[in-house]
Amino acid sequence: MNPVTTVSGTAYPWGAKNIDTDVIIPAHWLKTITRAGMGRGAFETVRAQPGNIFDDPAYAGAPILIAGDNFGCGSSREHAAWALADMGIQAVIAPSFSDIFSGNAFKNGIVPVVLPQESVDRLLEVAKDQPITVDLETMSVTTPFQDRFPFELDPFRRECLMNGLDEVGLTLARDEAIGAFEGRMASGRPWVEGRARLQPEAALDA
Repeated sequence: MNPVTTVSGTAYPWGAKNIDTDVIIPAHWLKTITRAGMGRGAFETVRAQPGNIFDDPAYAGAPILIAGDNFGCGSSREHAAWALADMGIQAVIAPSFSDIFSGNAFKNGIVPVVLPQESVDRLLEVAKDQPITVDLETMSVTTPFQDRFPFELDPFRRECLMNGLDEVGLTLARDEAIGAFEGRMASGRPWVEGRARLQPEAALDA
């Protein structure tokens, strides 16, 4: 997972409420065995509508999505976060998120930013023609018009995002401690590795 400290650029000023995971990535895309290319299926039903925001050249490649209340509700499919990440989304700003989606977003390097509705409304206006910045150092969302909206994020999740640590990375970071623990277990409890069973057999052979 790549470290995320600042996400800055164009933002999709969508604002739609109660967007469930089936809208983010339709069920027939769940048959894939790889994350690569999932972005092609992101918001497929929305993209089927003429003039939709996701196919507007003005927002092509935007790293930020501004959505409405209860974003990511519905199923627990992690594919929703995979699809957003594959289409280049690094941060989603909304008044609230589904808990499961928020967790999946974090695990895939996407910053879920919760702001009051009035702040989101302001950002929706600014994002129509101006960039937005999400800064994990200062824990704030800013605009070129000196708007500054502070947000909160679990300290552990913030640290993981800023250091690019997913669950595998966190485990590898504790490699020495894990090795030392396994060494103590092997020495103090040899039966864990089956070595204790060798002793009676060795005695019989003697």
